[in-house]
Amino acid sequence: MKSRYVPILLALISVLVLQTATAFGQKNKKVLIVVTSFSAMKDGTPMGLWLEEFATPYYELKEKGIELVIASPAGGKAPIDPKSTTPDYLTASARKFLGDAAAQSVLNNTVKLSAVNAKDFDAVFYPGGHGPMWDLPDNAKSITLIEAFVEQQKPVAFVCHAPAVLKNVKTKSGAYLVNGKTVTGYSNKEEQDGQTVNVTPFLLEDMLKERGGKFVKSETPWGPFAVQDGLLITGQNPASAAPTVQKLLTALSAK
Repeated sequence: MKSRYVPILLALISVLVLQTATAFGQKNKKVLIVVTSFSAMKDGTPMGLWLEEFATPYYELKEKGIELVIASPAGGKAPIDPKSTTPDYLTASARKFLGDAAAQSVLNNTVKLSAVNAKDFDAVFYPGGHGPMWDLPDNAKSITLIEAFVEQQKPVAFVCHAPAVLKNVKTKSGAYLVNGKTVTGYSNKEEQDGQTVNVTPFLLEDMLKERGGKFVKSETPWGPFAVQDGLLITGQNPASAAPTVQKLLTALSAK
């Protein structure tokens, strides 16, 4: 007799799961994370992504049940800036990543950027580090990909140095995407204080202003700060990875 109630119980559980997922707005969501393939400058200075800026959104999105695909220009193993794994910069999410074989495998086996299509995703997130400043601003696939996300009215998020990839991204009208938009990113002062001006092809703050962006930044040096203008989300520095991904989650929930 009891077996007769099993299907009913399972049906009720399914409804509850569906309602819970719908309440959080994350059912069947899929996010593309694009990372750099640039590992070193000609003089041997190591480059790559800044680990916290990948690990924080990676875990935040996964915890919400969002499907993730990690892509890079070259595919395969994505380089991590070794400085971001040193004790002074090792945050909780970065430390978790270094002990997570599954997460490391994902970053060691990224798909080629040329193989992904915006229509297959609900949003895109670009982590920073100095690496993306070198191999993504002029990458034709990255440019057209971001433009496609924007045209499809999907959130696009960038943190720290990653807004550099917006340098040549335009709207359908031919204007630069950041023109007239409130944006942030790694500031000139942070670059100067960190003595890293010599490892950048351009100053991010200057570029965003030259492209017509309304650049804003935290009043607290190195403090977490993120802004959103429409579906364009930008974060200022490594500490801003968390508020940036939170704004992305909110934008996803609204769609």
